[in-house]
Amino acid sequence: MSNDENIRNLGPLAALAGVWEGDAGLDISPSAERGVMETPFRERAVFEPIGQVDNHEQVLYGLRYATTAYRIGEADAFHEEVGYWLWDAGRDSEDGQVLRCFVVPRGVTILAGGSAAADAQTLSLSADVGSETYSVASNRFLDAEFKTVRYELEVNLETEGVFEYKEDTQLRVKDQSEIFHHRDSNRLTRAG
Repeated sequence: MSNDENIRNLGPLAALAGVWEGDAGLDISPSAERGVMETPFRERAVFEPIGQVDNHEQVLYGLRYATTAYRIGEADAFHEEVGYWLWDAGRDSEDGQVLRCFVVPRGVTILAGGSAAADAQTLSLSADVGSETYSVASNRFLDAEFKTVRYELEVNLETEGVFEYKEDTQLRVKDQSEIFHHRDSNRLTRAG
């Protein structure tokens, strides 16, 4: 199958194939003292089609991706992740699912998903700790100190050549009664 065919079969993810860059990022995270830290950042994300993935009766099309984020003015990355975005067209036009499965080198893995039409330009995905389908897993330290209990992602691809997202990683921070909303957002444009 040609690369063009693979991209056409990606449903709503077809618009993501390629290289994206943006410097309008904002990371709102727990500080070292477990307060709040706001970090402006720039980001580079690469999405490569992987073709058809047969999973018995299920057929997926996907993108392998890697993203790296840098604090504005710094050369060393402060965040990286690798994974896959997958499109499951389902058995009829109402069954479509978008999946994002990724790992962060702090010892966190997330499989998030949500329903979508093949021509959707906005996507909503989520994952909950303990779910048997779309779920979150963390290493022992993070589970005890900064437990991710829910992950939400909103993607907007309505403007051609623009990829916008808002993430809300909800954390139960040790010795804090309120859930901490670790938020990330950025507006990236097609670089190649």
